Amino acid sequence: MTEALWWWLALLAVLGFWALGAYNRIVSLRAAVGSAWLLHDGLIQARQKAIGSLLDAVEPSLQAERAATEAIVAAQVQVATAAEVVRRRPIALHPVEVLAKAESAMTAALPRLLALVDQHAELKRQATVQVPLLALSELVPRERFSRQAFNEAVGHYNRAIGQLPTRLLVWVFGFEPAGSL
Repeated sequence: MTEALWWWLALLAVLGFWALGAYNRIVSLRAAVGSAWLLHDGLIQARQKAIGSLLDAVEPSLQAERAATEAIVAAQVQVATAAEVVRRRPIALHPVEVLAKAESAMTAALPRLLALVDQHAELKRQATVQVPLLALSELVPRERFSRQAFNEAVGHYNRAIGQLPTRLLVWVFGFEPAGSL
């Protein structure tokens, strides 16, 4: 073999090992996004359960405030539907954006319900109301942290697929940008 052929084979080997390393890095970062999603999804489900319990306990007493309870139920349905789509593929951009909008609707509706419960002192004394209120108050900081962890994982992944020369592999392997909450 000629010396030039050896150089070409060495160059191909270096490029092959680089491509393998870059691919493994992106797959690892994509897996981190999936892990962060699992943590956040568990908290979404816990919040949905706590809100459901709270609604069951307060709805009979808040018949005059039907609009507030209907808004929170509608927001819950939006979040549940969007989260189900994201569960299938947490790295997809559009479903995560839809979930972020649904989360915004929940963020707008929940304080109104909590304010109504605060206005009715007799409701706050009931154990069936206290337990979900306590759960919600504990979930808020944990959910904020998990959202931040998810967004950081997404940021690392998106930066990795956007950097040269790794960006050249993106279209070969079909990596897509991920969405943030």
